Amino acid sequence: MLPVAALIVGTTAGAAQAHTDSGAPVTPYYAPPFADECEVHRFGEGEAPDLSAYPDDPLCVEYAKRDITVDNGGALAFALAEPARVALAAPACQYWQRDHWSVQFSRGDVPVVRWDGSYWFDKGTGQAAGRLRNLTVGGQPAGIAEAARAVEQVSPELAAYLRAYGRGGSGLGADAGVPLDPTCVR
Repeated sequence: MLPVAALIVGTTAGAAQAHTDSGAPVTPYYAPPFADECEVHRFGEGEAPDLSAYPDDPLCVEYAKRDITVDNGGALAFALAEPARVALAAPACQYWQRDHWSVQFSRGDVPVVRWDGSYWFDKGTGQAAGRLRNLTVGGQPAGIAEAARAVEQVSPELAAYLRAYGRGGSGLGADAGVPLDPTCVR
């Protein structure tokens, strides 16, 4: 899994696990409670953010990731920008990322995979949520059930997580019930 998605899915999955272990249900995706405080910073294809230029908290970003393509260097530009994107997110107490993905071998090809995502966390409240929309594989619409079946032999845990994610409709929200970082409590 790609770094930013792994960071956010890991945070969401961990919060979801802690939440479900306490007996409370995983909830459908919801926008972050801090959404009204966001100034969204938009970044283009392969654009790495300047790590010193965005001290916002909440930090809200939108990334174009539609040109993850081998033939024109888009995949390389994406790979080179991704570490800065992860580094930008890591210190934030409140973070919301929206992104738009498309992976293809050559420009004009049907994407191998394509989706739109929205992921957020609040380390002060222990809340997190993630949603995946408009997923296609090989140009065909794909749902969470198909994705879970595709990964089940390799990772039953990931398949189970995907199925739980799908039960929430368009995504899941979770509340660990405790701060993930006490310095972030407001």
